[in-house]
Amino acid sequence: MAATDFKDYYAILGLTKTANADEIKKTFRKLARKYHPDMNPGKKEAEARFKEVNEAYEVLADPEKRQKYDQYGQYWKQAATTPGGWPGGGGTAVDFGGVDFSQYGSFDEFINVLLGRAGGADAGAGRSGKWNYSNYRTSTGGPTGFGGFEDFAGSENRATSTSLDTEVAISLTLGEAFRGTSKGVATGEVSIPAGVKTGSKIRVKGKGQVDPYTKQQGDLYLKLEVLPHPFFQFEGENLVCEVPITPDEAVLGALIEVPAPEGMITVKFPAGIRSGQSLRLRGKGWPKPKKDERTDLLVKIAIVPPKELTTVDRECYEKIKTNRTFNPRSNLNQMLL
Repeated sequence: MAATDFKDYYAILGLTKTANADEIKKTFRKLARKYHPDMNPGKKEAEARFKEVNEAYEVLADPEKRQKYDQYGQYWKQAATTPGGWPGGGGTAVDFGGVDFSQYGSFDEFINVLLGRAGGADAGAGRSGKWNYSNYRTSTGGPTGFGGFEDFAGSENRATSTSLDTEVAISLTLGEAFRGTSKGVATGEVSIPAGVKTGSKIRVKGKGQVDPYTKQQGDLYLKLEVLPHPFFQFEGENLVCEVPITPDEAVLGALIEVPAPEGMITVKFPAGIRSGQSLRLRGKGWPKPKKDERTDLLVKIAIVPPKELTTVDRECYEKIKTNRTFNPRSNLNQMLL
């Protein structure tokens, strides 16, 4: 990764390097809700910002990725995606971003040489003590610095045990995961079926890395993450949401339009329903993969009193208060110790 491609994930989330896991999670949820495509329909800038925020969270929320990011900066991906954080161990030449790492004893040694740190003077020329720029060439054959390397390692140095399978992390909105979608990856478009959830993996045969010598091709594995939604959440296999209702609707009952994944539906709220109770809408939840079925949608009730009352509202509530015979606290005097 060139220095100009480096992204400051802390700055993207508006945090410092001292931020703890809870601060990172809380900030991400706030920004994800603010820039979520469902909250900003048709706004490309918000969509780009949303993807940027998600990318930052994916790294900083993972302790191992965050440690590599903090330690290696713009080269954290090279350190994070290789066994033990190092592609050149054992003297094997590996092409990773165009750099032959076999001449370094560790990734730290590579970074030390790159940045001119102490302890790295002997690394750049295979322990010879002299830096050999001719080991690295541009595509035109001229010498170059870091940031555009070509590996000229011969087949005898090739790591024959390296897996050709590739894993790619893909983030989906809840709508994309509900309906199914297609995503572009390095090897082309891949289809994602409806009903996937965070942690789901999809195997795409023959879309992994190609061995330049045997021409064999590995498989591509898609590791999926469904991004948080401002209204719907998962509760086990079911979807759950919270719907606010007024005190009179709770007392008298009402027909209320409620959001479901496929659109608004009318739901009958029975008289006397209480805050915290749930209504189960069968078959209105999450698609079951490979089945023409859906889980349930649980609608949790929240009775919300008005913050401001009109004169008529206040008169009505005062009249109810004066004439009310029901006392939900009538038995509390029996709870004394």
